[in-house]
Formats: sequence, C-alpha cells, structure tokens
Amino acid sequence: MRFDVLTLFPEFISGACNYSIIKRALNQNYININVINPRDYTKDKHKKVDDTPYGGGAGMLLMCQPYIDAYNAVEKNENSKTIIMSPKGQVFNQEMAKDFANKSQIIIICGHYEGFDERIIDITQAEEVSIGDFVLTGGEIPALAIIDSVSRLIKGVLGDDESSEFDSHYDGLLEYPHYTKPRNYDGLEVPEVLLSGNHEKIKEWRRLQQFIITKNKRPDLFEKFINSEISKYDKKIIEKNSQLF
Repeated sequence: MRFDVLTLFPEFISGACNYSIIKRALNQNYININVINPRDYTKDKHKKVDDTPYGGGAGMLLMCQPYIDAYNAVEKNENSKTIIMSPKGQVFNQEMAKDFANKSQIIIICGHYEGFDERIIDITQAEEVSIGDFVLTGGEIPALAIIDSVSRLIKGVLGDDESSEFDSHYDGLLEYPHYTKPRNYDGLEVPEVLLSGNHEKIKEWRRLQQFIITKNKRPDLFEKFINSEISKYDKKIIEKNSQLF
C-alpha cells in the first residue's frame, strides 16, 4: 500500500509516522508514505500557495495551480483512490477503512487556512472525507488518522492478523474488555471465565461482552448490527442471553 500525502507541512506527516506500528510497517515495506509539498510546485516567486477569496470573506484560500501541479506529479496506479480532507465530507468509519485497505494507493490532499479553491476538488475528482463534526487547523491530523486506521488492516502489519479482528468498530461492535496480571487489584477481580482455560467459553463470553457494551454505550451501532445479517453463532449467544437485550 502506498500513501501519497499532499501537505504544506511534510514534517508533520513524516515525523508522526516514525513511531510504533506505522514505523514497523514502513520498515518492513508493507506500506510506503510519499509526502509532497505543493509549495514546491508554485510558480509564484514568493512561494505563495494561497490568496484572498473572490466575493470577500475572512481567511485565505489554497490556490489551484500549486495543488493541481503537485497532484499531477504523483504517479498513479490503476487501483488508486484520491481523497481530500474536508469538514464537508463523509465521516470516516471502519467500513471506509476496509474499502481503502483494498486499494494499492491512497492519495490524500490536506488543506489548511480557510480551505480550498473548489476547482481543486472538481479537477482531482477527490472524495471529500471528514473525521468528525469538529474543526481542525488543517488536514494533517485527519490524514494521519486514516493512514493509521488503514495500515493496520493490511495483512502482515500487525503480525497477528487476528489482532484487528476484534478491535472496536471492526465488525460494527465495540471491543470486549481486557485484563492482565494481577488477578486481584484493589479488590477488583478478573472475570473467572478468563482463568478457566476453556477457550470456547472465553470466546463466547468475549462476544457477549461486545454485545452488552455496544448496546449500553452505542445503542445506534447495536441496533444497526442486530438488523443486519448476523451469524448463527451470534444469534445463538443473543438468544441464550435474551434477558440482557
């Protein structure tokens, strides 16, 4: 998987990707991150990349020329997807992460200041993506969130591919609780089933906890899950514990 990130702050991206799972994925060549600075493509002698908006208004808009030229300089493959970080976009979720992980290249365009000249979106045909209904200074933090979320779904990145299977939101449910030593801490005990050695019972308990936690904390997600085509195994657990739902 290759990520090409257009940003005015390349160190923001490259620096943050030098840690943890992303660094390991880079070192083992599961992913490649290429950072492009549109300022390197501006034809303005002062390296200007923004200007005042037509019609007036506060702030500065990013100009077409440096961004389009930077975008055109990116070598694209057949299985490529271009996204632009925008508060107007569809809110990123796990389903989108799975879809992106099936691509071989994701091009991410990061904005700054007041936003983009609309023609940048028109010309690149980029899908507008948001990470939530709140305002950030630029698109770099959302871009990093997407790189992290998508990378961990690429086979081999986590080492044990089951590591992501029970993450919160992987299948529309929240994750079950985890415990480690000591067995008793300040009067709080580890659930007995986890000490039983019965892997089938542990598996069932963990799945049940996913249902309970999701129903209590995110009833919207639980309702969506219940109304979807669920497995016979999940139906059996829900029916067995129907008093909880």
